[in-house]
Amino acid sequence: MSDDSEAYEPPEREEFDHDPVEHACVTAGMSVADLADEYGKAGIGAANLGEAIDVTGEIFASEETTTFFGLAGAMVPAGMRAIVADLIREGHIDALVTTGANLTHDSIEAIGGKHHHGREEHPDLEERDFDEQLRHEEVDRIYNVYLPQEHFALFENHLREEVFEAVGEEVVSIAEFTRQLGRANSEVNDREGIDEDAGIAAAAYENDVPVYVPAIQDSVLGLQAWLRSQVSGFSLDALKDMSPLNDLAYEAESTAAIVVGGGVPKNYVLQTMLVTPEAYDYAVQLTMDPPQTGGLSGATLDEARSWGKLKEDARNVSVYADATITLPLVVAGALDRSE
Repeated sequence: MSDDSEAYEPPEREEFDHDPVEHACVTAGMSVADLADEYGKAGIGAANLGEAIDVTGEIFASEETTTFFGLAGAMVPAGMRAIVADLIREGHIDALVTTGANLTHDSIEAIGGKHHHGREEHPDLEERDFDEQLRHEEVDRIYNVYLPQEHFALFENHLREEVFEAVGEEVVSIAEFTRQLGRANSEVNDREGIDEDAGIAAAAYENDVPVYVPAIQDSVLGLQAWLRSQVSGFSLDALKDMSPLNDLAYEAESTAAIVVGGGVPKNYVLQTMLVTPEAYDYAVQLTMDPPQTGGLSGATLDEARSWGKLKEDARNVSVYADATITLPLVVAGALDRSE
């Protein structure tokens, strides 16, 4: 450029505000809080994870915020059980929405069963032959996690002896049924001296946190409830859950949605705000479902804003990655931030 040329003046920029990407650094012995800071310096998925830690930390630190937690997927058999149970005990979850499958696996561990490390493929067998072999050996596979089928028999006996007898010949809400399940899990775990923690349903029962399972039929827990209804006056009334859940949202000073995975738990958490005059102040989503299919599981939280489920100024972030990886990081970082 010649000496008499005019100095370059950049155009006015609406988006660019000179917030440079920094380069994440990791060192031996660094804390989770330090690692969370490094994620926040970087871009792409790391930036989203860093923001999720920030938002979740703000939620945990806010005593007036009522938190609705959605838990889908195979998070319990995958090893995320203690994280959720501890969040309940520490007062960071005010209402849990999950699947019957998660509660089935949670109960199995509470009464002495265990999930085991397995593999998703066999070095010498085709996938079909591999899974047929597992079937003959009476081992159920959840990706790379194994569960012996006798644990389901243990669970079914637990329901008959410890839960159904207590509920009696009544039509009850699903939340009341899961409360009785949590009570039974807690009592048997203590009575039998089980090494494993009593778990999610037990923690919810002990801390008076409601557990909603709107699609309970889609699980072994739901199948057993249906079988019981065929031979007794017991049954479940899903609509009985709607008033207490919506009342909790209606009366809250501030609200937050944390959704792990998609499906029914995600929608049930978010739709709660459709019948209240307010909307969520915070929302964090940990998922692998893309939005392009148009399905609810992949719907963005910004889309939820168009429905009035999130406030216009709500802090919200989605992290697209395996939730068994992101949930521990987000919770650990958020707990550090909220102290």
